Amino acid sequence: MGFSCGIIGLPNSGKSTIFNALTALAVAAQPYPFCTIEPNVGIVPVPDERLAALARLTGPEKVTPTTIEFIDIAGLVKDAHKGEGLGNRFLGQIREVDAVAHVVRCFEAGSVPHVYETIDPVRDAEIVETETIIADLAVVEERIEKIDRLARVSKEKHEEERRILEAARTALSAGRFIDAAAMPPEEREIMRSFSLICAKPFFYIANIDEKDVGQEGPGAIGRLAAAKGRKVVPICGKLEAELACLPPEERADFMEMYGMTEVGIERIIKVGYDILDLVTFYTVVGRELRAWTVKKETPVAKAAGKIHSDMERGFIRAEVIPYADFVRVGSEHAAREKGLARIEGKEYIVQDGDILHIRFNV
Repeated sequence: MGFSCGIIGLPNSGKSTIFNALTALAVAAQPYPFCTIEPNVGIVPVPDERLAALARLTGPEKVTPTTIEFIDIAGLVKDAHKGEGLGNRFLGQIREVDAVAHVVRCFEAGSVPHVYETIDPVRDAEIVETETIIADLAVVEERIEKIDRLARVSKEKHEEERRILEAARTALSAGRFIDAAAMPPEEREIMRSFSLICAKPFFYIANIDEKDVGQEGPGAIGRLAAAKGRKVVPICGKLEAELACLPPEERADFMEMYGMTEVGIERIIKVGYDILDLVTFYTVVGRELRAWTVKKETPVAKAAGKIHSDMERGFIRAEVIPYADFVRVGSEHAAREKGLARIEGKEYIVQDGDILHIRFNV
């Protein structure tokens, strides 16, 4: 799997419509709050032009792309932590995701009432984020209480964890998210074990009006994203949902009519890979061509473990062919003949687009 993405937002922000478009699943999307009463999950193949090019060259019997998992939960409302609405009940569903997409309504539509009557993207974003902060603060305080009880037996064992939790509590109590990316790797791993939503990479999906497609300026949500150091992906959920229903031969004409150069899923995947520092490598094993996703700076032995744990355990070496070289010469055989296939040891750092052949023995 490439990565998993939780989708949050207010009721009637267009979360489920966008989820439908991204996953092409028939999820109910009606103009009233709390239509999504159970979390919806969709696993989507990642569009990959390089994988398609490799498939044309190698002619495999099976082509397996990497995937992204979307999880759409019920809309959050103000005071969800006190029992208002339904969304707070499902926040636990996205505590294990890699990134969070916050859908913010930026469109006017009389047929789709706003839960707070007026359109105000910044207000809406802050309501949802306040609820996630409060939910995370409860998790942190519960964890601290548990550590304090354990400290009666072994204080030193939990000192580092408590220090990190106290820093998290300070940030959350001040209404701030946690910048886990700025932490040293060891602390980041400890923070990840808490499964805090506010410590995950966040980005906005601005659900815009049809008339604004192709003309998106920064707008209010763009300025908020810039102030918080986040990415924003403008999408017209209504058009994306219509596009997802069209046969492939009609999609290009539809996109051209609205000045669309990419579908929403492609834009979201690019942002996801960027904020999560991900790269894709490829393998050809037997008659299967497959794409895999790992973090940047991943040693090749660890990447081999993504394929199978035996490969990491018994790793010997890796043959590496860069994608550009493979496509230029057209085959593994030609790459070897021209000296473009390198032999690398277990500390080699996998690069985006590498085609790997792992040698191992267990």
